[in-house]
Amino acid sequence: MDILEYKWKALSVTSIGALMAAVDSTVVLLALFPMAADLHSDFVTMIWVIIAYLVVNTALVLSLGRLADMYGRKLLYNVGFAIFTAGSALCGFAPDGLSLVAFRVVQGTGAALITSNSFAILSEAFPRNETGRAFGLQSIVWGLGNVLGVVVGGVIITYTTWRWIFLINVPIGIFATAWAYFTLKAVIPPGQRGSFDLPAAASFTGGLLSLLLGITWGLLYSWTDLTTMAALALSPVIFALFVVWEAKYSKDPILDFEFFRNRVFTFSILAALLQFLAIFSVNVLLIFYLEGIEGLSALQSAYLIIPFALASAAMGPVGGVLTDRFGFRRISALGVIVTAAALLLFSRLTVSSTLLQIGIIETITGVGLAFFWPSNTAAIMASTPPAKYGVGSGAMNTFRNTGAILSFALSLTAATSVIPPGVVYQLFVGNLSGKLPPDLANSYLAGQSFAFEISVVLLVLALVCVALSKMGGSAGVPVEVTSEDTHGQESDRT
Repeated sequence: MDILEYKWKALSVTSIGALMAAVDSTVVLLALFPMAADLHSDFVTMIWVIIAYLVVNTALVLSLGRLADMYGRKLLYNVGFAIFTAGSALCGFAPDGLSLVAFRVVQGTGAALITSNSFAILSEAFPRNETGRAFGLQSIVWGLGNVLGVVVGGVIITYTTWRWIFLINVPIGIFATAWAYFTLKAVIPPGQRGSFDLPAAASFTGGLLSLLLGITWGLLYSWTDLTTMAALALSPVIFALFVVWEAKYSKDPILDFEFFRNRVFTFSILAALLQFLAIFSVNVLLIFYLEGIEGLSALQSAYLIIPFALASAAMGPVGGVLTDRFGFRRISALGVIVTAAALLLFSRLTVSSTLLQIGIIETITGVGLAFFWPSNTAAIMASTPPAKYGVGSGAMNTFRNTGAILSFALSLTAATSVIPPGVVYQLFVGNLSGKLPPDLANSYLAGQSFAFEISVVLLVLALVCVALSKMGGSAGVPVEVTSEDTHGQESDRT
């Protein structure tokens, strides 16, 4: 008899993947300046170090989720760990900036395999009335991973070389691959395999890549650049081909449009897109603020992210339990409202704001995310048929990551629109000497406030989506949303 139930073993596996991803996302931002100096790279290359990982992760996650539905999550999850680990090793030995960008693509491919399966694995392992709890517990790992990234990143950058921020993943990744291999169950639902729709996968990935690269190219170079305009014009054409193929010709659609007849799935996934679009830029803008207005170093600025991470870690399980008890809609709405309040406070920052005030607002932001993240994830996964968990998880991560990339673009656009690009580069890599001059400081604060106000509007739209996610379904897409079935439905009628 197993001492530990399978659901907890599955959670331990996905938590290792979440920890690696959370640490990596934080520590890479901290190491931008030493990487740029050592590899003699410019501002654009350093941005691509961040963007390349996010873009490939976003573009591939839906197709890889479908492959996991066909061939089993254990196989694809293990392959993801192996690729992520190999990509980390390659990044650690990168000889120049362009090589580092290429190896980040490898790392992002592994991350896509991991993220497209982790929520599906938990949804299969935990009963429906405990999924909120599971996702809430995993948010502890994300929060602590962000803290660990700051601490470990600071030690590595101060006492060793930036290359260890990647190489440290290698032994952890080897252990994680072995643990996942011996722990996870190889489950493929009967009659599930079908065929892989290669034209659909290629057109969806191509359309999304064209959109994201067009936005990134416009941000880095010019919105009137021929490459930017061509990529943005090509994207809707490719997406149209994807829709026509899936609707008329595909025998096994990679994304069954029946999913979007389900109000819970559709409006929850839109809320996720809007929430990530609003929130992902927050820490980037705050680091700019702390460096340029408060005069802190990049590492000192990163320490101010810790209250956000700790609040998210501490309250995540609470948000998960409340989701199981009261249903996803109330807790998602509460999370969005709390986050919007925090961003409204951020929009009021001035040159005289104190670090204590910033820490308190960061804590409030973390609480809001801790309520929204597990409840939104539970809603999306519970409105996905078990045989299609990989696709549901992949679609969710596609929308979330797209929001994150657009949010990152928003933060840089807000900064470069009011202060010189050269100064933005110094803020971005963390080598600004002293504070911004008063005129630039006031200009930056105006741009930052406007960016946060836009984020508040986006969160209001997310709240509308949450409110519209009433219970409902369609043929082949059952809705079994945790405790909504027993607690939420009756009170929702009143």
